[in-house]
Amino acid sequence: RWWVAVVGSGGGNMADDEAVELEPTIQNLLDQQSLKWIFVGGKGGVGKTTTSSCIAVELSRVRGSVLIISTDPAHNLSDAFNQKFTKEPTKVNGFENLHAMEIDPESDVDKFSMGLEGVAGAEFIKDLMKSMPGIDEAMSFAEMLKLVQTMEFDVIVFDTAPTGHTLRLLQLPATIEKGLGKFAEMKSKFGGMFGGLQQMMGGGAVPDEAAMTNSLEQSKRMIEEVNLQFKNPDLTTFVCVMIPEFLSLYETERLVQELTERDIETHNIVINQVVFPDKTAESPCKLCQARVKMQQKYIDQALILYEDFHVVKMPLLPNEVRGQQALNDFAKMLRTPYAP
Repeated sequence: RWWVAVVGSGGGNMADDEAVELEPTIQNLLDQQSLKWIFVGGKGGVGKTTTSSCIAVELSRVRGSVLIISTDPAHNLSDAFNQKFTKEPTKVNGFENLHAMEIDPESDVDKFSMGLEGVAGAEFIKDLMKSMPGIDEAMSFAEMLKLVQTMEFDVIVFDTAPTGHTLRLLQLPATIEKGLGKFAEMKSKFGGMFGGLQQMMGGGAVPDEAAMTNSLEQSKRMIEEVNLQFKNPDLTTFVCVMIPEFLSLYETERLVQELTERDIETHNIVINQVVFPDKTAESPCKLCQARVKMQQKYIDQALILYEDFHVVKMPLLPNEVRGQQALNDFAKMLRTPYAP
């Protein structure tokens, strides 16, 4: 089923409008050579890692160099490719231009410098900043983005954590802005009392206020730059992944609304685990028939809600999608609609 979006000036004659057929594939992502950041997200257990891996595989055929990053603490990327990945980009076996890495924004925060190397009182300011809700995760993710930007990959695919974690990462600029504001407020209130305050907290070198402020301002500028890129539809898009069930459809709508509010482009939805009826079977499976009927209700609702999206329906397979060959085969269905 292909949906037709009518594009026009609005208020004109229908004959003057142009009908555009939205293919149920990810071909639009492959054709858009300007894309730099592709986020893949959704509710837990809907197949985000498989989908993001397959998208990366398809991109590797049309782009010079591709990096896929897992920001999900569960780290299923290694399982999907049957290969161990670390915090450093590792070439994926069987590919010349596809690399993968796994990071954990929450547990890795202490390993990021926040740009304070060599600054007097750096540990004090790190402790101060980390006491602000969400700032540790935001700063570590920001540092990771800064690192990735120096690697010169053509396109970067993010296999994100479940929806709640993803929405927190999308709030990254606002979180850091708030943290810097609180720091500036404390500095104006306490002025030269930083030394005494630190001694009360355990002693050490007196913080170099000017150096710390400069460092944090640099981080803020970097975040603002990344935020502008995230809001640029030529550079960034978000692929929502769901399964045809109520809770997943609800989470997808919540995610789409949040993305719209944050001016982050999203025009692709992948529906995984779709049961296609076996028309050749002599005695149809009653459970399968019931699942098909239930799923079709939510697929129809998704098609109505997202009539201006590229909606891809991916089949439920009898086996896991693991390893290069399985990913290659599954990835083909993202650009050529599955026909049972």
